[in-house]
Amino acid sequence: MDILERKNLRGANLIGANLQGANLQDADLGKANLQGADLRRANLQGADLRGTDFSNAHRPGGKGADLKEANLIGANLIGSDLIKANLQGANLQGANLQLANFHLANLQGANLQGANLQLANLQGADLGWTNLQGADLYGADLQEAILRGSNLYVTKNLSLDQLSKVKTLHNAKLDEELLIPLKEKYPALFKKPYFEDEGPDDE
Repeated sequence: MDILERKNLRGANLIGANLQGANLQDADLGKANLQGADLRRANLQGADLRGTDFSNAHRPGGKGADLKEANLIGANLIGSDLIKANLQGANLQGANLQLANFHLANLQGANLQGANLQLANLQGADLGWTNLQGADLYGADLQEAILRGSNLYVTKNLSLDQLSKVKTLHNAKLDEELLIPLKEKYPALFKKPYFEDEGPDDE
């Protein structure tokens, strides 16, 4: 598809497009409409996806999608399937991630400031050193999620029950109304985790 060779797809209408296996690395897909598109196995590493509509897209990048360091500021990923996706260092500031499935996804160092994560599935996701400041986590499933070193200041709709089910909160930044009771009831969450891939801020 020669439109992909140019990789300048800003504002393109790609509703329901078949983009399986497409090489979209570093492509400009800003404000493109990818509703219902099939993006299995597509390479979106480093792509500019600001304001892009991925709602109900079929596995953006596929199982284990590579969206490392992609720019997804303000992107619409409602209901998207991002199981085991690599979103390390991605910028998801203000993105709509409601009902998205991030099961076992790698979100290390991602910027999720102000993102809408309502009812998102973050089971087993690695959120180490992510910025979740101001994110809305209403009903989000954080079971076994890794939150070491993460910034959780002034998050919205984040409960003690949700945080009690995570894998680790080692070095996480939390508001006192959450931090104090969690340390009293679940001190093990704040101990250094057993896994070896510790980050630069780990003590």
